[in-house]
Amino acid sequence: MPPTLADRVILFLAQGCGLGWSRIGPGTAGSLGAVLLAWPLKELLPQPLAYLAMVIVVTCFGVWICHQATRILAVKDPGSVVLDEIAAVLLIYCIVPWTWWTALAGFILFRILDISKPWPIRVLERMPGGWGIMADDLFAGGVVGLVLWTATKMLAAA
Repeated sequence: MPPTLADRVILFLAQGCGLGWSRIGPGTAGSLGAVLLAWPLKELLPQPLAYLAMVIVVTCFGVWICHQATRILAVKDPGSVVLDEIAAVLLIYCIVPWTWWTALAGFILFRILDISKPWPIRVLERMPGGWGIMADDLFAGGVVGLVLWTATKMLAAA
């Protein structure tokens, strides 16, 4: 049975509006796209709570969308699904301001954690459905945000 229009929309969103179609490193493409997306979003939503609310909405819908994408593609964690990377990178900028320095450092640190998946990140992948796709990346994004926050505080104090 061919995919319905609803299935195509879900896949388009789950695949980061096309970023997940990258033949070389879809997760990297999704992460980079999210870093660049965070910049105008921080300008459009300058109030921290408004930006946080947007990240929560993206995350909640992302869990459902990623779960549906696994159903449509019949794969537990499809490589082309990058909405998890996007939500996680957006989370970083709930913790630190978006600057060119935090953009570069956040991108690099997030990719290191997302690729290497140290404990407990790897364990979170075992969660069922969309949570299994999203939780590991969200945890990595939170860790990166806290590392960058600590680094900016230490640099400001020096």
